[in-house]
Amino acid sequence: PTSGMLVCGPVRGSLRRAAAGVGRRSAALSTVEESYTDRMKAKGRPVSPHVTQYAFPIVAVASITQRVTGCLLSVGLGGVAGLCLAGGDVASVASAVAASPVAPLAKFAVAFPLTFHFIGAARHAVWDKMPETLTNSQAEKSSYAVIGGATAISLGLACLSFPTKPADPST
Repeated sequence: PTSGMLVCGPVRGSLRRAAAGVGRRSAALSTVEESYTDRMKAKGRPVSPHVTQYAFPIVAVASITQRVTGCLLSVGLGGVAGLCLAGGDVASVASAVAASPVAPLAKFAVAFPLTFHFIGAARHAVWDKMPETLTNSQAEKSSYAVIGGATAISLGLACLSFPTKPADPST
């Protein structure tokens, strides 16, 4: 090679072919791009299905949801804190949302992460205190209980309305 590279043996010929654009795959690539899946089918190799093809166990779903709700609570707290620091009136924003038609959905969006994360944390505290209760069947049963309980409580909280205070006539 004239570029100053030290190349020996059979590699030298493959480098020359690659530099010249000559090779087994170069002709196929120049006309039509072949997908990875097509190349594997042609070779008789199976391609692994995407992760969405698999059914996650309920314990995995509960674990992922526990982590996601924790992140959502952190982001929500940061948003409220940022609004306060920017001089916004959090109470007026909450009142505006409460008066809008999306109020039940907004309340559920706040209630579900709070209740799920709280109930999940209580479950983990029990497991930490009494590790003998942590079996596969108990983890599965408690995952259903956490998901069902958090959903039921959140729906109840989303539908709950508090009466507004009447305006003070003396002011």
